[in-house]
Amino acid sequence: MNAPPRGPGGRGPGGRGLTERLRSTGRRRPSSIRWLERQLNDPYVAEAQRRGYRSRAAFKLMQIDDKFRLLGPGRRVVDLGAAPGGWTQVAVERCRPPGGKQGRVVGIDLAEMQPVAGAELLRGDFLGPEMSARLRAALGGPADVVLSDMAAPATGHARTDHLKIMALAEAAHAFASEVLKPGGSFVAKVLQGGATRDLLSALKRGFAEVRHFKPAASRADSAEIYVVALRFRAPGAGQG
Repeated sequence: MNAPPRGPGGRGPGGRGLTERLRSTGRRRPSSIRWLERQLNDPYVAEAQRRGYRSRAAFKLMQIDDKFRLLGPGRRVVDLGAAPGGWTQVAVERCRPPGGKQGRVVGIDLAEMQPVAGAELLRGDFLGPEMSARLRAALGGPADVVLSDMAAPATGHARTDHLKIMALAEAAHAFASEVLKPGGSFVAKVLQGGATRDLLSALKRGFAEVRHFKPAASRADSAEIYVVALRFRAPGAGQG
């Protein structure tokens, strides 16, 4: 599914018009009002609620996977920064289909998460010294896919925000290089302009193909974009 259904006249799922406005009150700041209006008028938010996904971000992973075919029955998947669990839910649906080959999905986050049926959730720092052993036990082998939709809280300062999100992407790549099997895939959120030169060079050394992709579910005014690295080729990947 590439987008939630839209009815005539620019209406979202269920026929709700996409022009709802909130009145300003003394208790609401203008920025809060704008955020609430955007949520109310976002068809992906409504569709996520209708289908039981924990966040609209679930549709981003669907669209990435529809494009690059990363997930599939029987695959082992790690979701870094998994909370609240939208990407984990999609990974379970596509890697553990009813009646199909059952893969393994592991979500990792510092925050506590509500259980996701079909996934194992690990709470802690994915770079912590104990996490590697816990992950190996949960996956039962090297990963086929490492996903990262992590983003640090925005500061409003573009340069600072870019540095913070790139640091997360680089940490996720270092982690993926340790746990991926040969031929595996890696996805990470970066900001407009794509991966930095250093990260891009490292990805190109370790993967046969590196692409940038902006899913339709990413808001038009968002600077986010995803780097997708395919066919991991570093020798000894996923060993021990």
